[in-house]
Amino acid sequence: MKRPKLKKASKRLSCAKRYKIQKKVREHNRKLRKEAKKKGVTKRVKKDPGVPSVAPFKEDILREAELRKQKLEELKQKKKLEKQQERAQKRKKEDTTNGSDPKAKKAKKENRPEKSSVSQDKYSRKFLCSELNKVISASDVIVEVLDARDPLGCRCPQLEEAVLKSEGNKKLLFVLNKIDLVPKDNVERWLNYLQREFPAVAFKASTQLQDKTVQEKKNRTISGAVDQTKGVASFGNSCLLQVLQDYADAQESKNMLKVGIVGFPSVGKSSLINSLKGIRACNAGVQRGLTKCMQEVHIAKKVKMIDSPSIIASIDNPAAAMALRRLPASELRENALDAVRALLKQCSKQQIMLQYNVPDFKNSLEFLTLFAKKRGFMQKGGVPNTEQAAETFLNDWTGAKLSYHCKPPENVNLPSYLSDTIVTEMQKGWDMSILQQGNAETINSAKFPNIASSIVFASSGPTLGLLSVNEDLKVEESAEEDLREEVGDNEEPNLVPEAKTTLEEKTENGKAPQNKREVKDAAGRPAKVKFQPVPVSIDLSSVQNDSDAYDFNTDFK
Repeated sequence: MKRPKLKKASKRLSCAKRYKIQKKVREHNRKLRKEAKKKGVTKRVKKDPGVPSVAPFKEDILREAELRKQKLEELKQKKKLEKQQERAQKRKKEDTTNGSDPKAKKAKKENRPEKSSVSQDKYSRKFLCSELNKVISASDVIVEVLDARDPLGCRCPQLEEAVLKSEGNKKLLFVLNKIDLVPKDNVERWLNYLQREFPAVAFKASTQLQDKTVQEKKNRTISGAVDQTKGVASFGNSCLLQVLQDYADAQESKNMLKVGIVGFPSVGKSSLINSLKGIRACNAGVQRGLTKCMQEVHIAKKVKMIDSPSIIASIDNPAAAMALRRLPASELRENALDAVRALLKQCSKQQIMLQYNVPDFKNSLEFLTLFAKKRGFMQKGGVPNTEQAAETFLNDWTGAKLSYHCKPPENVNLPSYLSDTIVTEMQKGWDMSILQQGNAETINSAKFPNIASSIVFASSGPTLGLLSVNEDLKVEESAEEDLREEVGDNEEPNLVPEAKTTLEEKTENGKAPQNKREVKDAAGRPAKVKFQPVPVSIDLSSVQNDSDAYDFNTDFK
């Protein structure tokens, strides 16, 4: 502010303003220092002070420095010329070998795939299907990994049919993984059932392998450290390795036996390879669909295993199968709630209550609220987080934690793509006596849960899979199933009045809506179903007019 009697304005500032400026300057300097640290420039480059004039022989020193600079520049130019000559020679050699045809060069440039398109399509359905087909065509033996809790639901008829029809007399082998989560009698029944079609091996993969390289494993064994990474031991790996090595020896070929590992998500494909290798060669975890590309791993002298991406489940499957076998590409909250609802329908309510220690519930939403309160999944304001509860519930069912089992079918009927002759051909070349002996040893050595602690699950049968994108290009519809189930069996949802009028008009015309999505409001837009609180009026006039009513003035004396 300019003072009236003085020509110049005062430069004095208030303390608050001065401190604010100082603070901003400090922040600015700190930001500059951070950027310099990231670039690697921690200190300012000092200027060359040069030769002081007082120094003796100053002219000679400067002359020597100029000569050095000239020599360095000459060396740089020589190196540049040598590199250019080498590149020209390489181009001449390529032109002589490939032919100096400009059309061929243009065709090569056009056929080159762009990096951006490849990176974008790496996680698409088309890419995953192509990688799976590569594994099937490149391998001699196809190992279909099945979850012992639902072996029939983990089978893919399209995959088995493609393996049987492929060239090269490929063999199909079943591996019944996660046998430690199923009762012992149930495992034995499923092995007997599966061995009527293809050879089956009982297996229990290790899930706590953390040595990523062979050198790490050697260093740990040399140092004598306690092996805490392998707390969960694997069973059945010696039997499976012996069976594959015997089959490779029987082939009498110099080439290695290539074994392709295929299956639906979260059945334990990568964990199986890691257990056989003894180290964590493939990426494995709780999340479904971690493997995106095929990966070759050397297991033994004549055995090489190929890890493959998971089979994509078709939309035509029932809801329970989709909840367990679907890849979580973009799972929304509604999809997770629908998956929990579908799984709860397939099992007994009492067993779910005992397993999760939850009181009686009417529907899936009430179960998730009780489950969220039990686990402490709460949002702001004490609201239970049903979304997190649904995700943990699904992770329990797909991961190697929850114990549930399905009963094998009593009537054994071969599928349409199988016959007795094909079954006999598939069992040739395998030593069935060694296989049965190894399965008996794994069953005796592994620990199994009790039948009382395992949930009985109703299997929905084999799951349909996709081997090419053209088979299924539909978008997954989040269908609004059984609205009364979420509200209650005796309650009816209150609709918006505009939606009610449209429903009445359509029924009067004689055309009932085929789907709930066809309901439209007055503006022509699709009307959404909303819940509205119904006002309840309590009338006390009848109580007051009653002759038996209590009167305080007369009775209280």
